Formats: sequence, structure tokens, C-alpha cells
Amino acid sequence: MGDHSAETFEPLWKIAKQWKSYFYVTDGWKVYPSFIPDGDQIVSKTYMTRVENENTRLRHYLARLHRKTLCYSKTEEMLRYSVKLLLHYLKYQTVPT
Repeated sequence: MGDHSAETFEPLWKIAKQWKSYFYVTDGWKVYPSFIPDGDQIVSKTYMTRVENENTRLRHYLARLHRKTLCYSKTEEMLRYSVKLLLHYLKYQTVPT
């Protein structure tokens, strides 16, 4: 959630860099080189296809990710809960009570 700025990416990078990945596949966003070490970024539309596929699946299953619908929750907290609930359902085919 946010715009295409370093301020938006910084908290995400703090989480991602803890994964200690060998490389990071990106779409070439101009902010990445200021965070991702040289040689650790692969800019590839082909590899990004899987990421875009997962985003499409999330939007398909979870209406609140369609930004301009009435179902979209304006709070980050509700969006986080909704995504967690969806991921649980997709993995276990049950809704926790």
C-alpha cells in the first residue's frame, strides 16, 4: 500500500532482506538499486510473470483488492486480515472460527 517511492519500499525491503535470498527478481523499478546490492537484482519480465499471476489470483478471490469497488476496505488492518484469511482458506479449504 502506497506510492512508487523509497518511503513505500523501505519497510518492505526491511522484511525482504531478512530472507537472505541469493538474488531478487524485479521489474526494474528505479528505487530498487538504492536498496538491493549490486549483482543481487535480476530485472526480468519473464520471471515477474509468476508474481503477476499470484496478484491476479488474489484479486480474483478477494474483492476488496479491487481498488475501485464498494467492497474495498480503506483500512490497512482490515486488508491484512482479509489477505491472511484468504491465504488460510486457499491452503486449508476451511475458514477459521
